[in-house]
Amino acid sequence: MIHNDFTMLLTTSKLRENIYRLLDSVLRTGKPLEIKRGGRWLKIVALEPVKKLARLERHAVFNEDPDNFVHLDWTGEWKPKIK
Repeated sequence: MIHNDFTMLLTTSKLRENIYRLLDSVLRTGKPLEIKRGGRWLKIVALEPVKKLARLERHAVFNEDPDNFVHLDWTGEWKPKIK
């Protein structure tokens, strides 16, 4: 069960089913887990903050060798600004 963008709420049964995946998620995303046990809530949080850049996913932007772009001739397309 997702509470909001910052905390995931679970029962102890759901925690037990997926404990390693859930703990890895806390470490990777920095989002805490809240677990309901006996009518009370417990919270699992990462002690070290997660750096935002660490969460970025790598995307393949070019399907081409980047060296092919270095020598492109844009002089026919480029128009200087005239003041």
